[in-house]
This record gives sequence, C-alpha cells and structure tokens, in this order.
Amino acid sequence: MLAITNAMLIFPEYMMENGTVLIKNGKILDYGYTGKISIPDGCRVIDAGGKYLGPGLIDIHTHAGGDYWFYEEPLKAARAHLMHGTTSLLPTVYFNATREQLLEQIEHIKENSKKEEGRIIRGLYMEAPYLNPKFGADRENNPWKKPVDPKDYMELIEAAGDFAKVWCLAPERENIETFVKDVKTAIPDIVFSVAHSEASPYEIERLMPYGLKLATHHTNATGDLQKYPECRGVSVDETVNYNDEIYAELICDRRGIHVDPYMLRLVLKIKGKNKIILISDACVFDGPVPEGYEGVTDINFDHQGEIAGSKLTLDVACYNMMLHTGSSLCDVFKFASTNPAKLLGFNTKGRIEKGFDADLILVDDKMSVNLVILQGEIIQ
Repeated sequence: MLAITNAMLIFPEYMMENGTVLIKNGKILDYGYTGKISIPDGCRVIDAGGKYLGPGLIDIHTHAGGDYWFYEEPLKAARAHLMHGTTSLLPTVYFNATREQLLEQIEHIKENSKKEEGRIIRGLYMEAPYLNPKFGADRENNPWKKPVDPKDYMELIEAAGDFAKVWCLAPERENIETFVKDVKTAIPDIVFSVAHSEASPYEIERLMPYGLKLATHHTNATGDLQKYPECRGVSVDETVNYNDEIYAELICDRRGIHVDPYMLRLVLKIKGKNKIILISDACVFDGPVPEGYEGVTDINFDHQGEIAGSKLTLDVACYNMMLHTGSSLCDVFKFASTNPAKLLGFNTKGRIEKGFDADLILVDDKMSVNLVILQGEIIQ
C-alpha cells in the first residue's frame, strides 16, 4: 500500500487542504483529511509537503513526445509525456500517410501499448484519412484527395477496431456519411471530430447523431464561409461554439500563437469549463522558422514554414492556460484530465475518487511535476 499525505487535493470544483490519499492494488482506496484517514502499518508514506495532488493528465491528441514520433518510437514518445504527468494518451496518426503506412503505424502502436511506458497508450486518435486537402500542416503530402471510397478505407477501420477512440473528418467531403456509418457500425463508441474543415453548420450538425462531439484543435486549420463579401460567414468555429454538445480542443502555447489569448478567453466563456479539452498536438517537424516567430520555442514549423503542431506537454499547456485565461489549478485539471476522461468514457480516470485508477501527479502552483504515480506505481 501507498499513502500520499499532507497534500492539497485537487477536485473539479474545489481543493482539500492537508489531504491524504490511500492507494492499494493500483486503485484509490480512500482519501480525506490527514489525521482522519487511518494509515495501515507497513504502508509506504510520502509527505507531499503541501503540494497539489491531482489526477494524471490525459492527452487525447499527440503525434509525438520529445524528439520521437509515436508511429516510429512509441515507447520513447510515451515516456517523454509520462515524465510530464500524462498518464493516459491517444497517439495520433495523420493524413499525410498512405493507407499502407497508416496500417503499419496502427499495428506498431498497438503492439507497443502493451509494453513498459506504452501502458499509457489507451487507444488511437485517427486524424486521417478524409480531411479537407486545403487545410493542415504538410498538406501538400495528402494522398487522400480522391473521393471517399469503401475500398480504400474498410481495411483501416478493421485494423484500428475499437482501439480507435476518436476519428477525425471533414464533414463537407462528398459521401462522408457513408464513411461515418461504416466506422460507427464497426466501432459503436467512437467519437467523431470535425477537423481540417470548412464545413457549414448543416454539414456538421447532420453528423452529430452519429457521435460527432469534438472539434480538433479548435480555431486552427478551419475555414470561413463568405456568404456575402461584406459579411463574415458561419463555418466550423462558430458551429462548435454554438453547439453545447461539442467539446473544443485547445492548443495553448506560451505566446498564444495557435489560439490568441483573447480567443482562449472567449471560447472558455462560450463553451464553459466542462467542454474544454487541452491537448499538446506535439509533433517533430523541423522546418524553417518564419519571420516574426523568432524566439518561439514550443511550436513546430513544416518544410513550408507553416505552423505544424507544438512541442508542448500537457503540464506546460495547463500553466499557459492559467496565464492566458486566469484559470485555476482546479480548472486546468478539469480541462486536461476530467473532461477528456468523460469524453472518452474512461470511467475510472480523471478524478480523485474511491475505486478510481491510482493515476496521480503531484505539482506545484505552476504545474511543474514533482511526482508521477501510474496505476499505483511511483514513476518518478
């Protein structure tokens, strides 16, 4: 058994000062005020020194960790995230890969999810194949511009199976509803996400009954419909903001480049605290840094000098969200743990609760990670 004492426990709506958490067999056995929780003899005790103990972070959208792509080095990439407090994640496969490459990537990630640090890999985030060719990093290398065709995608659906947790798509693609129905039939619990798109509200909303309830890196790689030259149109971002059922992913870098700080505050005001999900969208592109971005250290650029994901981990993204929006520690744990767990149906993750998985992290007031516990095991 393991006891963490003298900790400030983080819950979605409040904190518990001088708290204790008891862990047994990889689960949270009990929690409460230190002194009121009985610690059994022989139990290992860690004094948190008043620091903040919250649920492990859940990154639902990341292509890489550190200098490693998940599709190449999944264990090294996973370890890079784990050391920063991410105890569950979904590696992302991207539309710039061919069908054969995607099949290889899916199988490689699946195999490594059963090993060592790969335990934190809880499924796949499919940012492929049918997005809008006009949008996205490395979009010139999009081999999926041809019409939606079951002969091209059925093997992908079969290979991913229910290991796929999120499937991205551009709702404006012709015959996309056929693809959606086939994915839904094979994977009933799949979450669909609008991504790399300039879809109209109607095109997005008609897919919501199938499980479209997420917006991939909200306000990034989306288009705007111009109904009249003198008027701003209504497209993806407005539709996501309008529909309460849709969660909004946000990439929160230090300078507010992916999402302007004012936009972060606006989206938070519109969507509310229960529909925001922080992601890293970490990548390993090494293209030239364009003029005006000198000194930016947490963003990648592709070979054309366009923004291509980030170099973030979720702990850093959480602190950036606090800086840009005034969010509290309770809020950012909700954005980076509780909300993604709810979206994905991870019913024993994302909170400090009796019977929940003992995936926990100890942080200071700037979200710097001091201790990581994965399934009751001290990692660092």
